[in-house]
Amino acid sequence: MKIPPRCLRANAHAERFIGTARREATDRLLIINEHHLRSVLGRYATHYNHRRPHQALQLAPPRPDRPIAEADYTAIRRRPVLGGLINEYEPVAA
Repeated sequence: MKIPPRCLRANAHAERFIGTARREATDRLLIINEHHLRSVLGRYATHYNHRRPHQALQLAPPRPDRPIAEADYTAIRRRPVLGGLINEYEPVAA
């Protein structure tokens, strides 16, 4: 089924992802060529689908690539994504 032109509510999930990707990734980088753009969007899509906190899941990632630590942690580890443009935070078990 084709989406009507200029109809913002026709595909809200795609519109949300595109807006978020623009604000968090591509608006802050100087994109050199198509290969660079595909690389940045690929890494951002992986971050968006696996590691970002989700409010409806009590700030747990949608599909974590490893088990989530319990609440008995004492420190938080920061890991840069896209050269430090985005930072991922994960608890470190004591």
